[in-house]
Amino acid sequence: MARELNHFIGGKQVKGTSGRFGDVFNPTTGEVQARTPFATGGEVRNAVDSAQRAFPEWAAQNPQKRARVMFNFKALVEKHMDELAHMLSSEHGKVIADSKGDIQRGLEVIEFACGIPHLMKGEYTESAGTGIDVYSMRQPLGVVAGITPFNFPAMIPMWMFGVAIAAGNTFVCKPSEKDPSVPLRLAELFMEAGAPAGVLNVINGDKEAVDAILKDPDIRAVSFVGSTVVAEHVFTTGTAHGKRVQAMGGAKNHAIIMPDADLDQVVDDLIGAGYGSAGERCMAIAVAVPVTDKLGDELVKRLKPRVEALKVAPSTDPDANYGPMVTREHRDKVKAYIDMGVKEGAELVVDGREFRMQGYEKGFFLGGSLFDHVKPNMKTYQDEIFGPVLQVVRAKTFDEAAALPSKHQYGNGVAIFTRDGDAAREFAARVQVGMVGINVPIPVPLAYHTFGGWKRSAFGDVNQHGPEGVRFFTKIKTVTARWPKGGAREGSSFVIPTMR
Repeated sequence: MARELNHFIGGKQVKGTSGRFGDVFNPTTGEVQARTPFATGGEVRNAVDSAQRAFPEWAAQNPQKRARVMFNFKALVEKHMDELAHMLSSEHGKVIADSKGDIQRGLEVIEFACGIPHLMKGEYTESAGTGIDVYSMRQPLGVVAGITPFNFPAMIPMWMFGVAIAAGNTFVCKPSEKDPSVPLRLAELFMEAGAPAGVLNVINGDKEAVDAILKDPDIRAVSFVGSTVVAEHVFTTGTAHGKRVQAMGGAKNHAIIMPDADLDQVVDDLIGAGYGSAGERCMAIAVAVPVTDKLGDELVKRLKPRVEALKVAPSTDPDANYGPMVTREHRDKVKAYIDMGVKEGAELVVDGREFRMQGYEKGFFLGGSLFDHVKPNMKTYQDEIFGPVLQVVRAKTFDEAAALPSKHQYGNGVAIFTRDGDAAREFAARVQVGMVGINVPIPVPLAYHTFGGWKRSAFGDVNQHGPEGVRFFTKIKTVTARWPKGGAREGSSFVIPTMR
């Protein structure tokens, strides 16, 4: 019988009361392993109330004390790394090594958040006017929330709550209903690290819970990662209710390959970045753009045997390149896109639709697929497929290649492979995409920089983690102070103050 998961509110596990549940699958076997409760608006409100009660005391803690909780939490997550990785893989399907990478990239933001005493410093101007000093301070917003996706159930929650809580806010997390166990376990470890009850709450649910978060008057800011359709809904609804919102959406990341590139390295990078985690990454390389047909012929010739040789296996297999997809519905959606690509006239060089994992026939497995001669007017090129499918779009010139990611509706990440520094520099400056890799296939910035796309890959003006994350989860207060000498009075002034 499938176990029943809970919410985490006020420092303890709380049973759901709605009577509505979602199935949590083991993607390797296709079996239901747990049920997650779908919260009512009232249960979301209980989590907000818990966070509100915790906020005054937590915000009043000096930043060093908050940083110490972050240090303790980091140590606990590292101690429980194997447990968390196996838990993550059992619900998501990604291989254990990839799950550990998921956790580690989240921990890097926690490490960044350990520096919050420095990051919260304001500015000070002595004697801005006669006897007048001006200074600013960063202060937390209050109760904030994060709505996180299935594909990184450890990393993205830590991206959000790490910075937010270190800055003095309290947090309500609504993880994906497809793989909620890791966020719940992280909340337990956060309590063990010394956080007061209510500082971090986890509420499970579907659209009802999301809309309750977006409309709750006491939630000051919402961070979101997911599909573009939902990101736009989160942004428009949240901002309409007076919230600060950052909403990261879909992607269609291109890799531009110049004729002078190291093709052996390019093929290695495309295989890893295109098929790792079954392509269920918002920073996966989905489109390879070789410049010239000669290079395109050679690239496809080298890619074909590598895609055919991909080892698709259960997530516990240490030799697997990638495991199953997260759900049967998502696997079938990706297969439908492959069907569509064939109908649109693209050349299906490698067909992964009929892959079956012996002994795991009910698992959500899909083999790697490779398309050549894909055209920009094809729907399969325009949409995010989010699976183990790499499309090759050929370009005749550098200018034609560079225009493809700039014109695409998505602008999350892009890469260029070349030995020509001038071409790389021009590309980085010209391309209309938020994150650029130069001979780097997945240009996810390090934690002390910032993550965010352009166009329909992101809604809102402030990116995630790094200094931008601190700015998002804090507000500036500026103080102008005057200390007259000897208590002297200057009388009333009816002119706007100036510093002359």
